[in-house]
Amino acid sequence: MLMRLTSRQRAFLRSRAHSLKPVVHIGSAGVTEATTLSLSEAFHTRELLKVRIQEGASGTTREIAEALAAGVDDAQVVQTIGRVAVLYRPFPEDPELRLPGA
Repeated sequence: MLMRLTSRQRAFLRSRAHSLKPVVHIGSAGVTEATTLSLSEAFHTRELLKVRIQEGASGTTREIAEALAAGVDDAQVVQTIGRVAVLYRPFPEDPELRLPGA
């Protein structure tokens, strides 16, 4: 079940994501099955991910981030800034990040 993040929760996640390095890179091909699979695998070990989107990718950063989140169960876009998106998906059992107000 996908719960909507509050502004306070998004701010908390943004602060946690600040020091992260991008683990998934989206090339000029945009969102493909391979990139969605790579993102899904990365979510097995992390709840919060940064994604870097190459300059030549088709679509805006927000559109690409939304497409990535839609391709992975329960993933949500926390923030897009420049060519970087932050995505969040809590672990199904025993989430590591305790969101404020959750």
